[in-house]
Amino acid sequence: MKTPYYLIHKEVLDEGMEKLKQAAADYWPNTVIGYSFKTNSLPWVLRYMKAQGCYAEVVSEDEYALAEYMGYENIIYNGPVKGRDSFERACRKGQIVNIDADREIRWLQELCAAQPDRTIRVGIRVNFDLEGMCPGEASGGEEGGRFGFNYENGSFQKALEKLQAISGVQTEGIHLHCSSKTRSLKIYEAIARMACRIQTEFRTEFKYIDAGGGYFGGLANKPQYADYLRIMTAVLKEAYDPDRTTLILEPGTSLICPPVEYVTSVTDRKETSRNYFVTTDGSRIHVDPLMTKKSYFYHIESRGQEGQRDRLKKQVICGFTCMENDRLFELKDAPALEEGDRIIYEKVGAYTMCLSPLFIGYFPAVYVEDQGKIFCVRQKWGVNEYVQKSAEEAAFHI
Repeated sequence: MKTPYYLIHKEVLDEGMEKLKQAAADYWPNTVIGYSFKTNSLPWVLRYMKAQGCYAEVVSEDEYALAEYMGYENIIYNGPVKGRDSFERACRKGQIVNIDADREIRWLQELCAAQPDRTIRVGIRVNFDLEGMCPGEASGGEEGGRFGFNYENGSFQKALEKLQAISGVQTEGIHLHCSSKTRSLKIYEAIARMACRIQTEFRTEFKYIDAGGGYFGGLANKPQYADYLRIMTAVLKEAYDPDRTTLILEPGTSLICPPVEYVTSVTDRKETSRNYFVTTDGSRIHVDPLMTKKSYFYHIESRGQEGQRDRLKKQVICGFTCMENDRLFELKDAPALEEGDRIIYEKVGAYTMCLSPLFIGYFPAVYVEDQGKIFCVRQKWGVNEYVQKSAEEAAFHI
């Protein structure tokens, strides 16, 4: 197979899914798993998640349409930028819709006024001071998170009262997903405690608690699904009946990151007055599209015998693009890499295929390995894919 390419190890994916399902069964059997489309929306992955009984968790009109196209019967619609057409369609179909913006409340008012005999069930996204509860751990830091209706300043109460005042609307759930820097157990204990606080204060019998995603996955020295479920459910049981309340989990990274590798080959090496550079046919934009990571999981497969090579103090591993910052890592005190050697990056399934740009090279191929057999689930993009649906005749009007 020509590099670069992604390789999904299905058995690793199966293992992660089984661990998640078992943890849910052990601690809160009334659990729904909603797979996060934004994390990796490769069609093969979406078909796999659907076959596993996952709901589609989507955050845009395009993602909602994709879920419908892929045949998902159950959809969770989140986020502040829902399209009105898909929002109304989701409401009419009885999907799980978590309100995140004032305009969605207005849409509900207008929809119910036009169809007074219809009952619409929704949830509401809660914005709360996670940084205050878990200092130094919230992604938003001192600036706070930007999603949902804030609990501390009364915005949540006002939004809840508006929803309760709309004839034909039933508020059945709360969504408390919070992005964190740490993915620690304390984050999920805080989410559960906030869910209990809201239940106690507003005396609303919510039928579901959506805890969101953001869990660790595939790392033995980090919290496991069972750890997250154990700490959340111990708190939730203080205010919620497990038999009458559905717990919604929205994993993405924890499921799809561990089973995916990115396979690259060394194409050139050169020495300058300052460094020894190794060029590969892969790129940082395919494993770190936001250019923020400081390290990667990887291993090297040498084409020849390493023992016969010179050892170099430092080698800078670079990608195929023309950007100077397309540098992935430094190899210290190691045998010199040669053309044809392979560098395989591990645990790269999250926010890579969906965020990689069409910069200099087009999308690489994707393969799946299942019980020793490998098959292609996305061919490498070429010129035909790149120009599809372009209006070439527009060139004559320049």
